Amino acid sequence: MRLKCPLCGDRDAREFHYRGAAKLMERPEAGAGEAAFYDYVYLRENPVGANSELWFHELGCRAWLCVSRDVSSHEILSVELADAVKRGQA
Repeated sequence: MRLKCPLCGDRDAREFHYRGAAKLMERPEAGAGEAAFYDYVYLRENPVGANSELWFHELGCRAWLCVSRDVSSHEILSVELADAVKRGQA
């Protein structure tokens, strides 16, 4: 599998480290309560089809990426900088 890093270009997936669902970018506020943090830390969906994921370009530019990937076929649908996605600029 290959990922196209927005900063480094097309790279082998072995340069990257999968870190989980992109849901992790939506951390609850400090006063959100135990239930919100339990959901954030422990509950994960297991979708079929397109899924947004966080990947870290560990052996390259060290950027955090938001990768949209079809988990059934491993087809990469899009790759964006996670910081830009978080700020709504992607």
